[in-house]
Amino acid sequence: MPPTKVIRNSSITSSRRSPIFSSAFFRSEAHPLNGTRFDHHGKELIKPYSDMVSACPKGQEKAFLDKLVVIKLNGGLGTSMGCTGPKSMISVRSGLNFLDLTVQQIEHLNKTYQTNVPLVLMNSFNTEEDTKKILRKYNNCQVDIKMFNQHRFPRINKETLLPVATKDPYTPKDGWYPPGHGDFYGALYDSGLIEEFKKQGKEIIFLSNIDNLGATVDMNILAHMSINTENEYCMEVTDKTRADVKGGTLIDYEGKARLLEIAQVPKEHVDEFKSVSKFKIFNTNNLWMRLDAVDRLCKNGKIEDMEIIINEKSLSNGTNVIQLETASGAAIKNFDNAIGVNVPRSRFLPVKKTSDLMLVMSNLYELKSGSLVMSSKRQFKTTPLVKLGDEHFKKVAKYLSRFKTIPDMLEADHLTVSGDVSFGKDVSLKGTVIIIANHGDRIDIPSGAVLENKIVSGNLRILDH
Repeated sequence: MPPTKVIRNSSITSSRRSPIFSSAFFRSEAHPLNGTRFDHHGKELIKPYSDMVSACPKGQEKAFLDKLVVIKLNGGLGTSMGCTGPKSMISVRSGLNFLDLTVQQIEHLNKTYQTNVPLVLMNSFNTEEDTKKILRKYNNCQVDIKMFNQHRFPRINKETLLPVATKDPYTPKDGWYPPGHGDFYGALYDSGLIEEFKKQGKEIIFLSNIDNLGATVDMNILAHMSINTENEYCMEVTDKTRADVKGGTLIDYEGKARLLEIAQVPKEHVDEFKSVSKFKIFNTNNLWMRLDAVDRLCKNGKIEDMEIIINEKSLSNGTNVIQLETASGAAIKNFDNAIGVNVPRSRFLPVKKTSDLMLVMSNLYELKSGSLVMSSKRQFKTTPLVKLGDEHFKKVAKYLSRFKTIPDMLEADHLTVSGDVSFGKDVSLKGTVIIIANHGDRIDIPSGAVLENKIVSGNLRILDH
């Protein structure tokens, strides 16, 4: 592998983007979408995955892969799970972290099809240095890895509406922030990588979150995007469950594809938005797009037309601030003939909490060339619902200390654990298992225990559930 290419964007927003972003904020007093002007079904907009299954003619895989660039969003930290440094460095399976698995996936494609799919990481100022250090371990891999930084924006004082980040040495470090993954388009354009990839004959970008272990290269969607060049953008959506009711959905709004987030929904329609029966799908943030379309929209400035997300925060010195963000999927409305494809749930496997980590570390999945595949021994192809108490399980180190080995979950449907609970080796969980240690109590599940449809209470009584 050639040396990793690092492209440094301006550490603050460029003069080209700053006035656009700030003026959008002052216009962003939520203008909810008119519910009578969109089609929430989007029957023509959202294609079933079955339409894609035969899209890739046998023997054409290399030709399509030669056109592909894989980009991972790598700007987030692991602080919500009690880790320092980039989230992509968290070990998730067999001692491998998110980045290890991603590199394995791309290397497998390159070796299998004798191609050169590059892996590009969009870092933030929070993750750049640590990511540069870890990339040295991949020097002998058959993957061309490049990096670029998203922009760095100043947080805004909530009272004065002025930037809090200045050259003043007393300004706290958290006066700056990365402005959401909607910054991807402008940051990629500013990096110069679009021109570089166009010269190499690249045509398609596959963008996804690095913590989504289901976001692997799908040959059928790639083939569709390569053959149907009129579709400039494709958003992978999947069926909504009750755990996803707040997730953004894809709609047809006045004849154009639009990402509808809960913040844009009029208050009287929020319950309707959360309805699994009415809004049946949500955005996985697995996004496919044509490189030339991204280039065109960046050059004419239309890519900047994305809804602003306003987040309120407090700095370490107590200052109340707001930060302005955009989401990458919100750009879909700017692309011609954009579509959605309703993919299997297996393509959405994010690790946001230790409960997610427990699933991917368990025997529910097998590891194949960097990809997690549901075990053939699992009778149902849905994952169990896992709820772990925050006090003892929220942080990765505490969570790991609670298990001598991860339990057998092949026959599990639901697991709830609350309080001071630990698991021995080779524990097996089946059906619905609820384990609750009351305050001051401790429960140790012994090695080799088999819990099937049980409630385990604070005094270790085991009752049929």
